[in-house]
Amino acid sequence: MDVFDAIHRRRAVRRYLPHQIGRDDVYRILDAANWAPSAMNRQQWEFLVVTGERVREMGENFHAIAREYIQGRDSPEAPGSSPIADEELLRFALTYGGAPVVIVVLTDAADAPNMRKANLESASAAMENLLLAATALGLGTCWMTGPLQDERALRTCLRIPDDKGIVAVTPLGFPDEVPPVKPRHGPGPRAERAVGGVTSGPAGICEA
Repeated sequence: MDVFDAIHRRRAVRRYLPHQIGRDDVYRILDAANWAPSAMNRQQWEFLVVTGERVREMGENFHAIAREYIQGRDSPEAPGSSPIADEELLRFALTYGGAPVVIVVLTDAADAPNMRKANLESASAAMENLLLAATALGLGTCWMTGPLQDERALRTCLRIPDDKGIVAVTPLGFPDEVPPVKPRHGPGPRAERAVGGVTSGPAGICEA
């Protein structure tokens, strides 16, 4: 599978088969993540590969977050609502969709705003590599930040120190179902506009 196929085939998978993932495949995915670009080539990310009882503990925490979210919103159609039904969200949250592995992406914490931004962007690039590599191997993922709504519980469960920032979480496993393709904004015709001598062309491509 080439990179363009992986980009177009990646989906947010929320149902997984119970099949175990080979250690070699996990290492291949993490190696791909390590090849992401990073600010000043610091490669300051870290990956926690979570299995077994820890996944159950994470699920209990996330389930509580999802339940509170459902109870607290004004209506299911409100902005920011989940793209899936309430019952499905609760089921997914409790077990991370039944995935045998959950990966947590960390980065160095930083006091300086510019460094915090650089660390977040670098780790996010690594996260994207991770998702695409998993897709290329026929595995499913789901980029998640919902579990970070109770960051204290997540830190306690996984013993994450304060000098590490939590970027995102993803389950990892063989998909039990693949969500349908959703529409994407293409680089279609846009109104031309000139900004400081740079023109946004009809295909949305900047031309100097």
